[in-house]
Amino acid sequence: MMKESSSFLKGIFLGGVFCLCFTLLNTKLDGQMRPPSHEHHHLKAPNKDELLKLTEAKRAELSQSIRVFCLIMVQPKEIGYWASVVETWSKHCDKAVFYSSETIKPFQSVSLGTKDKWIGIRKAFKHAYENYKDDYNWFFLIEATMFAIIENLKFFLLNKDPGEPFYIGHTMKSGSLEYVDIASGVVLSVEALQRLYGVLDDPLKCPEKGNLLWKMSEEKELASCLKYTGVFAENAEDIEGKELFNSKSVTTLIEEAMSNNQNEVVEGCCSDVAVTFHGSSPNHMHVMIYGVYRLRPFGHTFNDALIFMPPAGSIND
Repeated sequence: MMKESSSFLKGIFLGGVFCLCFTLLNTKLDGQMRPPSHEHHHLKAPNKDELLKLTEAKRAELSQSIRVFCLIMVQPKEIGYWASVVETWSKHCDKAVFYSSETIKPFQSVSLGTKDKWIGIRKAFKHAYENYKDDYNWFFLIEATMFAIIENLKFFLLNKDPGEPFYIGHTMKSGSLEYVDIASGVVLSVEALQRLYGVLDDPLKCPEKGNLLWKMSEEKELASCLKYTGVFAENAEDIEGKELFNSKSVTTLIEEAMSNNQNEVVEGCCSDVAVTFHGSSPNHMHVMIYGVYRLRPFGHTFNDALIFMPPAGSIND
């Protein structure tokens, strides 16, 4: 009985010592890696009325200054999504590059050589920076299971300076860490990408497997690396405070709006200048491209302050 009691106390003691050492180690690492404090911001899209006050020449200059590079993450098993993205919204990126865990013959892509999502994202950002940093000023990471409206993204970015460290999307929080939900899309300014690139090869500042005993999700890993460099997650909203980056499909958002208030389904569903929707089926992407770019009520005129012309070769407009 005495032996059992002694073993039990010894176990408690050793466990306490382990916890103390682990806490001290984390505190030390946190103290070494903790970035400056940051107050979370909700970044708004421009005010359309304010844009109308600008000269036509200035509006044209603004619309042409925003160049979006799309990093589209695909999986070999997502051939249907891949094909639909190639045929639909990706044509509106100034340049779209597909990144896959392996080479797929029917489609052109950059093979990342890994099935680990976080390592794949690191390699994709590294490839984009090394090959395209001088030609594009915004870098949009998105999955092939999503639908994006690039013109709305450009509209949101009009009053943002790519020379500043922006890291934008739909923000979430885990403890003290704020991060952008990858399931709704992630946007980095060229400055933010440059800072990220600067720490990708530093195992202390941006490790491939993190500093913890357990594996964090890729979006939290990305946030941790960016936070170290002084780049923080910022939530993107329209002028009314509605989310621009959606981790749900249009169908789901409409159903939720109907259950909350059947009399205000349209107003309660989504922003008029939404950028992304998640979970669209391949066929639904074609329906969306028709609704967004082709369908117009006869007799109505649209007097937008800015016109974002599709890239050369686009067949969607």
